[in-house]
Amino acid sequence: MNDVARRPLYTADERRRRDASGWTLVQGVLAPIQFLVFLVSLGLVLRFLATGEGHVAATISVVTKTLLLYTIMVTGCIWEKVVFGRYLFAPAFYWEDVFSMLVLALHTAYLVALFTGALGARGQMLLALAAYAAYAINATQFLLKLRAARLDQARLGGAPARPELLA
Repeated sequence: MNDVARRPLYTADERRRRDASGWTLVQGVLAPIQFLVFLVSLGLVLRFLATGEGHVAATISVVTKTLLLYTIMVTGCIWEKVVFGRYLFAPAFYWEDVFSMLVLALHTAYLVALFTGALGARGQMLLALAAYAAYAINATQFLLKLRAARLDQARLGGAPARPELLA
């Protein structure tokens, strides 16, 4: 479907609520932090899988990434409620939210495996890689939505969305 025929991501009221909400800034700060932690952690996980070294550092990094994921998901649900009137699965972000559930499930499965000792160290790190692959896809979904919101704003003749408005 081309941009002209597509419904804008936000109505005027939703855009106003998005721009007025402090949760928008929270999301805009947490998203790049989580991505940086993801990159560092990915390197540590790959290093462990390649060399067998650095298991503790890799484990701490995956747990840190997972805690950041939980934080951004909770604050994102609050943001979605403020902007769209529902905590999850607002039509504008339905598929991103669906895929986010897979991301959460894989990260949570990693924590369960870690704390129960299931899968062993290598299996846990492979599970972390699966969680990270899902996260990378989900992050791409959200970046595409941010781009769509900016294009909508430009098309509708308004001021471009601020960079921290990661919707």
